[in-house]
Amino acid sequence: MKAIIAKRVVPVAVIERVADAVPLAGALREGGINAIEVTLRTEAAFDAVEAIRAAFPDMAVGVGTVLEPAQVERARRVGAAFGVAPGLNEDVVRAARAAELPFIPGVLTPSEVERALFFGLRLLKFFPAEAAGGVKMLEALAGPYAHTGVKFIPLGGIHLANLSAYLALPVVAAVGGTWFVNKKQIAAGDWGGIARQTREAVAAAGA
Repeated sequence: MKAIIAKRVVPVAVIERVADAVPLAGALREGGINAIEVTLRTEAAFDAVEAIRAAFPDMAVGVGTVLEPAQVERARRVGAAFGVAPGLNEDVVRAARAAELPFIPGVLTPSEVERALFFGLRLLKFFPAEAAGGVKMLEALAGPYAHTGVKFIPLGGIHLANLSAYLALPVVAAVGGTWFVNKKQIAAGDWGGIARQTREAVAAAGA
């Protein structure tokens, strides 16, 4: 999990074609990030994870939008390093624990945070961040829960202009987003642009 948040920025990619997976991963590495979350929203997703793992064995390749236990099992089979979900599905959490797959569920409310803590989860996705109150909401959640050691990775509406406000919060481990790995650039094969945007994101996070 340390590898995932080392740069404090997690790229969340929707990969439509397996052929784009390795060039995309290469662009991220060139830009300074050695981790990626591949969302399970496309038919190519699992094959893309396998392709990246084969090309870059040292890269932390995870799967996102994990909605059911069967996806956890397949994620482990293709070598995913971690799993991420938009919500807190207890069946999925149990499957991830059984598979020994590091897992980051999505939370939005105090009750969901407490349920995650009950399961021993301390790294949580805060989604959808901007729509749910953004920095102010995370500040409010920090009040009763920061002492537990919980950390959040906000996603949803994060971009270069607002990421520093999130990362300034002690309860924020990293931010995630698609703005520097957007679908149009992936489809166009704009690997140079993605590498440049990744460098900008890493620099902004480091600052």
